[in-house]
Amino acid sequence: MLKKLLLFSFLGLVVLAVGILIGHFGIEKGVSAPGWLQELSHDVDEGLIKRFIDEVDTKQLEENLKALTMVPHMATTAGDEATVEYMLKRWQDKDSGLDAAWREDYRVYLSFPNKDRPNKVTVVNSTDGVLHLLQEKEMAYTPDQLDPEVVQPYAAYGPAGHARGKLVYANQGKVSDYEHLNNTMDLNGTIAIVRYGGAGRGAKAINAAPFGIVGVLVYTDPYDINDGLMSDKNETYPHSWYLPPSGVERGSFTSDFGDPLTPYLAAKNGTYRIPEEDINGAPPIPIQPIGFEDAKILICNLSGSVAPDSWQGSFPCKYKYGGPGFDDTYFKDSEVQLEVYNYGELRDSANVMGVIWGSVEPDRYVMYGNHRDSWVHGAIDPSSGTAVMLEITRILGQMVKSGKWRPRRTIIFGSWGAEEFGLIGSAEYTEEYISKLSQRTVAYINVDISVFANATLRASASPIAQSVIFTASKQVTSAGSSSVSVYDNWIRYFNKTSPTYGVIPNVGYLTGAGSDYASFIHYLGISSMDISYTYDRSKTKARIYPAYHTAYDTFDYASKFIDPGFTSHQAVARTAGNVLLRLADSLLLPFNCSDYAESLEEYLQATVDNFQDKMNASGISLEPLKEAVKFFRNAATILDRAIHNSDLVNETPLKTRKINDQLMLLDRAFLDPLAFPNKYGFRHVIWASRSSRVSTFPGLADAFEKAQASGLKEDWAQAHKHLSIITQAISGAAHTLSEAHSEM
Repeated sequence: MLKKLLLFSFLGLVVLAVGILIGHFGIEKGVSAPGWLQELSHDVDEGLIKRFIDEVDTKQLEENLKALTMVPHMATTAGDEATVEYMLKRWQDKDSGLDAAWREDYRVYLSFPNKDRPNKVTVVNSTDGVLHLLQEKEMAYTPDQLDPEVVQPYAAYGPAGHARGKLVYANQGKVSDYEHLNNTMDLNGTIAIVRYGGAGRGAKAINAAPFGIVGVLVYTDPYDINDGLMSDKNETYPHSWYLPPSGVERGSFTSDFGDPLTPYLAAKNGTYRIPEEDINGAPPIPIQPIGFEDAKILICNLSGSVAPDSWQGSFPCKYKYGGPGFDDTYFKDSEVQLEVYNYGELRDSANVMGVIWGSVEPDRYVMYGNHRDSWVHGAIDPSSGTAVMLEITRILGQMVKSGKWRPRRTIIFGSWGAEEFGLIGSAEYTEEYISKLSQRTVAYINVDISVFANATLRASASPIAQSVIFTASKQVTSAGSSSVSVYDNWIRYFNKTSPTYGVIPNVGYLTGAGSDYASFIHYLGISSMDISYTYDRSKTKARIYPAYHTAYDTFDYASKFIDPGFTSHQAVARTAGNVLLRLADSLLLPFNCSDYAESLEEYLQATVDNFQDKMNASGISLEPLKEAVKFFRNAATILDRAIHNSDLVNETPLKTRKINDQLMLLDRAFLDPLAFPNKYGFRHVIWASRSSRVSTFPGLADAFEKAQASGLKEDWAQAHKHLSIITQAISGAAHTLSEAHSEM
């Protein structure tokens, strides 16, 4: 019976294929092909892309940003709800809107400061007299900072509590920093002051607690953000882009992404929630961010030995460890007291979704998104990205509404909510629609902060998407130029030498969870990219744009110091929109699997150079990994050759669909849900986060470093295990590129 069923199934497929071929090739010469057949073989329209590029308007971008930044719009506040309505109004416009737009709400756990009991940091003497009260608000230079909805600086998900103790300086709050400090003094009962950088926000407190530290203060050192400049009289904002002395970086202080109470489940009203005390990666002790004006007073009055050169910053004093505590000049016999009143509660947070339906492959999705919520006004983060997305949807919406265009594939736009609290909106969306998105999504384009500054493009992406970004950037003129392309300008600032192409722009890898691409690439294995304009790193040491997550990230700041004239916004909109159109309209997906092979070979070389000798000494061979990478390269080369030699316009659409599926699903082939049991949401074995400084396969790199440090047999066994995970993932991915009838 089974043989008969298989025989009839096979015959049915043969008849279907023959029917398609007869229908395709059996049309008499001179007789026009049916419209549906022409539509099936239609490729990307270069003329349409040129029209799109020409229509991206700086004035529209400016107006978008102005509208988005009128009021603070922290997630779930009245300002955030106003931006939800604004997005819906734009995407439902009868002349320039999308086919459909709607909101999707999630019930998520967020953390806020208490308006009635503001967090407070003081220096107190032995009789509880206050010697110094740290600023609770940032200095107002424009009316924006006076808005009553400007949230007090705080550490989201930092626990409520009171802590008091002698102050110590612990550099960046890395484990190694606390270990170094612990070798010089007893840290029990102390308060640590640390600067941003080196370790994640929440990690600074998580790392401190085991050493007996009872509270942490975090500040931004002018050395790391301002090129050493500190005076608001003539050096910092409002005179330049640099952070003024009272500026404070807010942020989420958890290590995981997504709603913290519903890991791996969409946060709906009836969803199971873990107890609040079981939230993973939240600080265990009170922590509060402060401005560098107050940090200077505290650090420059510490006693004790002088800290190493690598711990020094830009304050006009030698940074000392603390005795612990202060010297006798100003804060004699005093301690730091930290009072934190943060609280958590469930709130409704909305994603705003929009769609343009595809005409030929409506079941294939190209997704484009960025988050909508901000810590305060959020002109750069994230409204610069939202302004760009709205300009792209305005132009495409007009084309659709006027009947001039409809994409081959469906385009889905996402305005994510509550990203600042840990990528919550996008994570909940991917958790709810995991099956549909996994089966149907071609790629995800993320443009969060579209403009850090106005020097050059910067992009990070899955290697398979590198080529389409290059193609798009070659067709767009760089900001402020009428002749130099974005590509040619980009290669001047960020470049590398490729064995295949020579000198090309350096496209980064999406190895962390810095923005909303995280759920798509790490959790679902959807090929993703992140695109922005940034600054000339030879002219500044700033680790990010200086007003990041402060009350100074306003329209005034963006229009005066980040992108006057909005030409960088325009360049990003043109480039990202070009990429979007190519992914949505190309007959064959504009992906290159051989570029993936080159990245794997790069990682392999780093593994050989850094790990091979010691792994061999432990009886672990890298030969299987070398063979897997070689096998992948061969499979990619064969598929690229088949694509190059195919005339897909004149062949059966099934062949195009088959190749597109191979390209679309390549990143999915690297998913292993068991590879990183202690890393929430990280299932992609090539691009997962890593703690190792060696830029190579993350699980292997971290396991190797642990084994090398401990020398334990069980740790070397883990290194061997991760080597096998990587080897089999690469080999399995190579098989997905091979012909379906090839040897299994």
